[in-house]
Amino acid sequence: MNDETLVKECVSGNAKAQRLLFDRFSAKMLGVAIRYIKDKERAEDVLQDAFIKVFKNLKKFKHDGSLEGWIRRIVVNTALDQLRKNKKRQGDLELDDSFIEITTNSFTEEQLQAESLMKIVQSLPDGYRTVFNLFAIEGYSHKEIAEKLNITENTSKSQYSRAKSALREILNKLNIER
Repeated sequence: MNDETLVKECVSGNAKAQRLLFDRFSAKMLGVAIRYIKDKERAEDVLQDAFIKVFKNLKKFKHDGSLEGWIRRIVVNTALDQLRKNKKRQGDLELDDSFIEITTNSFTEEQLQAESLMKIVQSLPDGYRTVFNLFAIEGYSHKEIAEKLNITENTSKSQYSRAKSALREILNKLNIER
């Protein structure tokens, strides 16, 4: 079933189509959520909340871009909302220069796969990780990131630069060539 038909069927209330949509995109979108939310259980909660929003707003999908891209934006925004909620609960933590603990392991290039890279990115402080994911992976501009996170564009650029430096340092400590 193509995306256009799938959307029409979901909007009409077809439970099988809704299940198909969830099954088609949930694994990839969980990966997106995990890039922002370190804890897998919390990332699964974000995924669930995001799919509730997807199904609630599916009738608004215009087919201008890909369905996957539209769902991805909802997942990213839901993850950012969760980070904001946690930030408020933790006394408004700032995007900062938090200490990054680096442990050395004897990695070989063959062992450094996507999962290992994900763990390294996950080790970054929340601010670095969030900006890095939004800019380098999701493709948002620093201006868009600044608006989404309610920070300045320069803060976004600075956090991204610091994230890249921290990642370089971690990879160097692991004796991996860039």
